[in-house]
Amino acid sequence: MNQQLSRAEARRITALWPLISGIGAIALAVLLGALIATRNTPWSVDQLLLADFVSIRSPFLTVPALAMNFLGGGWFGVFVVPLGGALAFVIARRRWAAVYFLAASAVSAGVVQLLKTTFGRARPTEILVTADLGSFPSGHVANAATLAVVLIILLHRRWVWIAGVAYTILMVLSRTYLGAHWLSDTFGGVLIGVGVAVIVWAPLAKKLTAESG
Repeated sequence: MNQQLSRAEARRITALWPLISGIGAIALAVLLGALIATRNTPWSVDQLLLADFVSIRSPFLTVPALAMNFLGGGWFGVFVVPLGGALAFVIARRRWAAVYFLAASAVSAGVVQLLKTTFGRARPTEILVTADLGSFPSGHVANAATLAVVLIILLHRRWVWIAGVAYTILMVLSRTYLGAHWLSDTFGGVLIGVGVAVIVWAPLAKKLTAESG
């Protein structure tokens, strides 16, 4: 009996860890935003890194950064990518994967907008693109991190891990290079993207596993 209880408890812990870790990631993002909101000026690391990026700006680097700006946000990043990804999974006859893809994208975008409104952080003055109000957190980076984690969970391929991590890092660098965000904004975006993707996955895990098997 004790052994059975131990196994049952172990299963409960295993089932709960995604929710705990996801909530923890979002809590860290909220804490970071709260710390930012209490400051009158950006952190020194934010200012130093932005100054470094501004000093190396050139057409060679600006063009790919603008491409990342298009891919990760606006109508393309917010609507085309989620709907296109969901459609691809529907065609592949993975209905629950499509639901997960859309739900994670929508929740991530909603959390980002809520925190932008809550903290109202000013963007850098050296910005090269048109952007909405609220610098923290980075919606582009949150979108990238959400997309990466969702595809890693759904596809189980090493190349997806590599591509997802690389895409998220490039988004972090491009947002800072363009002056659209401070570095700390992008860290918040990563935490939110990862946290949301894991939290939304937790209640769908059994269905997704059965569907992929």
